[in-house]
Amino acid sequence: MIRYYGLDQGKLVELEQRIPSCWIHIEPTIERRELEQISTEFNFPLDFLIDSLDIDERSRYEREEGVRFILVNTPILNELDQDNEAIYITVPIGILLFEDHLLTICAKENPIINRFFEGKVRGFDPANVERFVLQIFEQNVYHYLACLKKLNLKRNLIEKELYDSSRNEELKQLLRIEKSLVYFVNSLSTNELLNLKMKRTDFLKIKDDEALTDLFEDIIIDNGQALEMSNVYTNILNGTMEAYASIVSNNLNTFIQRLTIVTIILMVPTLVASFYGMNISLPFDGTGGSKMVFFIILFISIIISLLLVWFFRRRRLF
Repeated sequence: MIRYYGLDQGKLVELEQRIPSCWIHIEPTIERRELEQISTEFNFPLDFLIDSLDIDERSRYEREEGVRFILVNTPILNELDQDNEAIYITVPIGILLFEDHLLTICAKENPIINRFFEGKVRGFDPANVERFVLQIFEQNVYHYLACLKKLNLKRNLIEKELYDSSRNEELKQLLRIEKSLVYFVNSLSTNELLNLKMKRTDFLKIKDDEALTDLFEDIIIDNGQALEMSNVYTNILNGTMEAYASIVSNNLNTFIQRLTIVTIILMVPTLVASFYGMNISLPFDGTGGSKMVFFIILFISIIISLLLVWFFRRRRLF
């Protein structure tokens, strides 16, 4: 579905039809036939819309027939809440800049776009398309930073639980976080290249506007910070997983060692009992009629077992 938005007394309102300097937004639920109609009506390549709906597309920009096209990746919560899926994934937002209006399209409902609908972006004006694009970039970086903080907080909580338990649930959650960070690192890297290329080529034509230029500089710095945070959190998570694997392996080795020592200690009484279970004459086999023979053999077995315990204790093996 295609919706048109404009400002009325400083507030964003939905319009019944397209007017100059309005914001055109294409909602995710749209058929290919409608995309073809939009492409023909506004005279731009259909690939711009098709690529915007492909969640695997990389960030980039193009210019064709007077239409400027920008594709930027943004983070969203993964709809598949499963153990083998990432918590966050990244999807592209397609931005098309025309002479008198701006068009956006996204494959899924996007929190970046929703912030404009909810009036949470200060100084927003659909008529100022260059500033509008930069505000989308700015809100996108802020959302990345917020998601990274949530992932890091979740990682810290899981690490505390891992100290007291060895369940697979915590490890699965760490793997989900790791997958999310991989998405973030890849998307932030391509977004950074996009920003640098747009700044170098003055794709938005803002080099003479000091305020917008400074805003773009801040966006590039914040995007670099988000990318660095993603790399740091990824390295920390990898180190945590390796350390936890080493701890589990060490605990397993210690358990096997103690179990082996206990087996050796219990083997002595079993060995003595097995000897006296044979049908041959042995010392203290009770032929003399002594009633204390059983207790003497039991006492000797216990003494030998205690000596073994003392030996292993002295060697710090038990």
